[in-house]
Amino acid sequence: MTNTVNHSIATLNLSLERDIFLRTLIRELSGTLQDVVGLEEASGFISVVGGTMGRQLNQDYKSALEVSNLSRNQVADVLVDLKRRIQGDFYVIEQNDEKIVFGNRACPFGDKVLNRPAMCMITSNVFGTIAANNLGYAKVELQETIAQGDPGCRVIVYLKITEETEDAEGREYFRGLESA
Repeated sequence: MTNTVNHSIATLNLSLERDIFLRTLIRELSGTLQDVVGLEEASGFISVVGGTMGRQLNQDYKSALEVSNLSRNQVADVLVDLKRRIQGDFYVIEQNDEKIVFGNRACPFGDKVLNRPAMCMITSNVFGTIAANNLGYAKVELQETIAQGDPGCRVIVYLKITEETEDAEGREYFRGLESA
């Protein structure tokens, strides 16, 4: 028995490669979770993964920048950069001491994110974990998402507890703690 693939099969015009396969896998896993345990519970499971990724990415960026903590401006730049590196198109709309508002024109998951809002918990947790671990606190509000059919995303990372923050729907993150 040989390991060679039949030439006629190997040359088929299929849009199948590792990136598409992995994005589809994540889409189907999150969809199955949403269907079996509901959106809220699925979001919780995916949040665990996002938190772990956020802690690792935070360490990677701090090591590469040779700093022990990121400033607010660096947090904003890091969040834009990490999404750029995975083919997202995030950008800063505004930032001040109380919040950073991001827009996004392209999801790293592409069309695989459609109708899978639980997948947005990866963004929430990565953004929240990095912001909170460097600045002490974050609350991430996913105001608009491509997953829910919006043409782009609008993500607000609140950095201080204010009246606006308390009124916002989102997840809170604290330095060294999991999401609340």
